[in-house]
Amino acid sequence: MRDLKDRVAVITGAASGIGLGVARRLLGEGMSVVLADVEPESLDREVTRLSKTGGDVLGVECDVRDPDAVAALRDKTLSHFGGVYVVMNNAGVAPAGPMLDTTPADWRWIVDVNLLGVAYGVTTFGPVLRDAGEGHIINTASEAGLVTSSVLGMYSATKHAVVGLTESLYRELEGSGVSVHCLCPNLVRTRIFESERNRDDGAEATPSQTATIAPLREAIAAMGISPDDVASDIVDAMRNDRFWIFTHDITPDAAAVRFGDIEARRSPSNPYEGIEGLDELSDIG
Repeated sequence: MRDLKDRVAVITGAASGIGLGVARRLLGEGMSVVLADVEPESLDREVTRLSKTGGDVLGVECDVRDPDAVAALRDKTLSHFGGVYVVMNNAGVAPAGPMLDTTPADWRWIVDVNLLGVAYGVTTFGPVLRDAGEGHIINTASEAGLVTSSVLGMYSATKHAVVGLTESLYRELEGSGVSVHCLCPNLVRTRIFESERNRDDGAEATPSQTATIAPLREAIAAMGISPDDVASDIVDAMRNDRFWIFTHDITPDAAAVRFGDIEARRSPSNPYEGIEGLDELSDIG
């Protein structure tokens, strides 16, 4: 990996949570950063705050569900900075609750953001990095992209898809000079379980969804790590050209339970059985 100093990074979902933590860290590494987010007020606030610290920051309002908006993000980045070296497809939402209580509108919303938002970022920025022969693409999946629970069915479906997309992209770009990374965080102190604040189709959470998501919010507050810790993991993975980025030691162990079930042809089991705090969360609802 070339030195990050004086290079350009684009981060979606960058006005809060993991995206904002990564932006702070990359600015500290001497990079220029494009913050893209769907929340204009939060975006303006963070661009102003980071700029006051001396960071070279460009804010772009972007709804990743819209491929034209993602193309505009690319064009504004290249026009302003002349290039891009790191692309982090990070925007995501996490409704929770029983799948049998979901609606087609619920599925359209989460697939459009979590899966197609990543796909549009890859297909829009990927050719730029490939043609330059260098750079990094970081796709934010989740530990829920490697294991499942009874309360995050829609979320797991989209994050499993992001993992598969990212693995395929890695193989496609092998030897191109572009490194690909799959971020699979466990609990991180973000507002991911308050995603409905950005939902624009007028749908409201069902009672079962509301009852499910409250303990998840409490778990993040109690057990979540800092986005700054995740940012350190990401920079370390880029420096060491490592595909998988795990924020918690439990992640490969939980995945091993799932693949053990597959190898033994067993029905899916709880990957967190016996782990205090996590075994209960796996089967809320």
